[in-house]
Amino acid sequence: MTRHGSLPFVLGILATSVSAFSPAKSPAFLASHAVTSRGPSPLGMALDYNDPVVAQEFAAVQILSYEEVEEELLQTGVTAPPTMNEMDIKLMLVELRMRLSGKMPGQEVAKKKPAKFGSKFEEALWTKPMFEELYNEIKAEGDHNRMNVAKEYINDSKMATERYGKNYKGFLRDLNTALNAPPPVKSATLTFTGFPANMGEAGCKMTLEAVGAIEEFECEESEDFPILTGKVTFDSIETAKKAVEQYNGMDMGMGQSLELVSA
Repeated sequence: MTRHGSLPFVLGILATSVSAFSPAKSPAFLASHAVTSRGPSPLGMALDYNDPVVAQEFAAVQILSYEEVEEELLQTGVTAPPTMNEMDIKLMLVELRMRLSGKMPGQEVAKKKPAKFGSKFEEALWTKPMFEELYNEIKAEGDHNRMNVAKEYINDSKMATERYGKNYKGFLRDLNTALNAPPPVKSATLTFTGFPANMGEAGCKMTLEAVGAIEEFECEESEDFPILTGKVTFDSIETAKKAVEQYNGMDMGMGQSLELVSA
């Protein structure tokens, strides 16, 4: 199996991780999500369901039918044993989703920004942190209607507004707010991309110094586009915030907007 690389290993883990989850950790949680049994008692998966990330994934899986869960498992090459009851395979899907997305404890998946985006929606997920957060929230809730509205709005806002403006007025307003919100600034250090390469390192630094004092600066030309990418550390978080407010999203005429985000 090559589709997910380490999937055979994942399947082995799923089949053997019987004792890592203790019902005593969250009895109220499990009781509130009890389902009709189709077989033996549920397997315990190697997850802590008190973890908000795990609980969020479980909530998204819980609303799916037995057949939907079974189908998603099959699509990733996993066949649930016939002895498994409904809760068993839902817990299996939760762990499989967590592993494949790199969200399992100890897992880290470095996301690499694509050189070219396939759609405006994909670009927004990469370049608009507040929109990404909003979309991930409705995705975790399993709200496919709002997920589709969000995709259509990003790709064609006029058409989506005409189609959904009445029933999703509040949600469209939330989308607008998220799309126009500056990325959160958590430190005085920012990574940046999008300044024209012909500015050179000196010109780029001088442009950023117009906002405030710089303590550290480094940049290089992108291998994919004639633009500069790098990192800058200002004298304070407040100065970094001003830089983001002034330059993030600015069109520099190179086919890409400037991006400045917390490092």
